[in-house]
Amino acid sequence: MPRPMKWRKVCCLPESNRFGPLDLNAGDQYQVKMTVDEYETIRLIDLEGFTQEECAKKMNVARTTVQGIYIEARKKLAESLVNGKVLQIEGGEYRLCDGLGNGCGQGCYKRRRRMGCSGKEEGED
Repeated sequence: MPRPMKWRKVCCLPESNRFGPLDLNAGDQYQVKMTVDEYETIRLIDLEGFTQEECAKKMNVARTTVQGIYIEARKKLAESLVNGKVLQIEGGEYRLCDGLGNGCGQGCYKRRRRMGCSGKEEGED
């Protein structure tokens, strides 16, 4: 019997889930599909500056799992950019965090939106 799936923790869905040439009505042959968990590795590692190990801790998976997800995500980004294909972000094996759980903090998009520059919850003195 296979191991049960371990869901990847994702802090937020992308504000836009479709990117690419604006003048293209893309069918499946002109699309690259990226999962939400692949998007999250790009966000955490490339945008937030986390290491793969830190990213793995945030997503509640092994570092080797993050490494594989990240490699696939980078390939899909490259295919979209180099070949002029639409990048569609959807699906995957993830659960959204509520911004309050363990491991949420720096890099958690939901928590950052609730916190002011001082690091205190909005409305706290």
